[in-house]
Amino acid sequence: MSAVTVATDVVPGVALPPYRLRASTVRLFRFSAVTWNAHRIHYDAAYARSEGYPDVLVQSHLHGCVLLNAVLAWAGPDATLRAFGWRNRGIAVAGDELVVTGEVVAVRDAPGECVAKLRLEERDQRGELCAPGHATVAWPAGP
Repeated sequence: MSAVTVATDVVPGVALPPYRLRASTVRLFRFSAVTWNAHRIHYDAAYARSEGYPDVLVQSHLHGCVLLNAVLAWAGPDATLRAFGWRNRGIAVAGDELVVTGEVVAVRDAPGECVAKLRLEERDQRGELCAPGHATVAWPAGP
């Protein structure tokens, strides 16, 4: 994924390149550990199945992290994140591939910077919506 190098390249309609992450059982266990989330539904497959799910669930905050990583990878090191949010709308389980897509929906110039609003979606490999989101990113204005 190539990052934005010049803020003037950011215009409404620009699509973010797809950002992909495989939700492995190891990744889910580690994310639970670093976030102090001890709920068995994220690491115990038998327990998750007893609750009616096909496998362990991707954590709600991991959906947010995947969306945010997509934005930051696209925006590049000169960008400043101004706002970010998402809603969990569907589940994902171990083994699913999460794919984030997005689009620039608005751009405005502000003193010394260029500010873009983004619309985001995270879907699984079946195309099911897991988490819609939004972000606002700013870059220093060009010379």
